[in-house]
Amino acid sequence: MAKEAGISDHSVLRIWRAFGLKPHRVDSFKLSNDPMFVEKVRDIVGLYLNPPDKAIVLCVDEKSQTQALERSQPILPLRPGLPERQTHDYVRHGTLSLFAAYDAATGRVLGRCHKRHRHQEFLAFLERIDAAFGDDGHSQLHLIIDNYATHKTPKVHRWLLRHPRFHLHFTPTGSSWLNMVERFFARITTEAIRRGSFSSVRQLQAAIDAYLAEHNKDPKPFTWTASADSIFRKLENSLS
Repeated sequence: MAKEAGISDHSVLRIWRAFGLKPHRVDSFKLSNDPMFVEKVRDIVGLYLNPPDKAIVLCVDEKSQTQALERSQPILPLRPGLPERQTHDYVRHGTLSLFAAYDAATGRVLGRCHKRHRHQEFLAFLERIDAAFGDDGHSQLHLIIDNYATHKTPKVHRWLLRHPRFHLHFTPTGSSWLNMVERFFARITTEAIRRGSFSSVRQLQAAIDAYLAEHNKDPKPFTWTASADSIFRKLENSLS
C-alpha cells in the first residue's frame, strides 16, 4: 500500500492506527432472507423479555451428528505452565444427536440422546417434554424452534393438535442465534465434548448425560437483554 500510494510504511501504519483500520482482519455476516424476519424476531424476543403469564418458554433444538471421536494418543493433563494437550488425529466411532429443551426462566435443560434426528425422534422428545412439564390445567408451553423439516411434518402437526398447550414459535431462516439453546450447545461442546476422547457412542452419551445432570444441579439462566428494536438497529448499522 505504501508503494502504491507513494508514501512511507510508517505513514501507512500511522493512518491505520489513527482511523482504527485493521485490513488484515475479515469478519463474516449472514442476513436472513425470511420474509417474516421482523415479525418473528419481535415474537421471540417478546417471549424472552415479557413471557405470558403461567407459561413456560422452552428453547428446543437438536445438536445433530455429534461425533464420538477417540484421540490416537492419551490426552496429556495440564501441568504448571502447560495446558492440557491432545493429538490432532482421531478415530471416528459413530454419531448421535442430542435433543434439548432449555428452560429460559430457570436455565434447566431437559435432554435426550438419539441415534438419529428424524420426525419420529422429535415426536418422542415432545412426549418427553409433555411428561416433564406436567399439565396442571394452566401451564402453556411455548417452544422456540428452527425451521428444520422434521418440525413441520404432518404427524408432528397432528400431535400438536392433540396437545393444544404446545405453541411453536419458529426462528427466522438463518437466525439460530435467536434460540438460547444454541448457547448451551456451545457450552457443552467446549466443556465436555470437544475436550473428551470417546471410544464408543455409548461413552459419548454417558459423558453428555453426566454433563446434563451436573448442569441441572445448579442451573443459571442466560440473561437476554436485547430488545427487538436494538437488534434491528445493530443489523442496520453493521451494513452501513
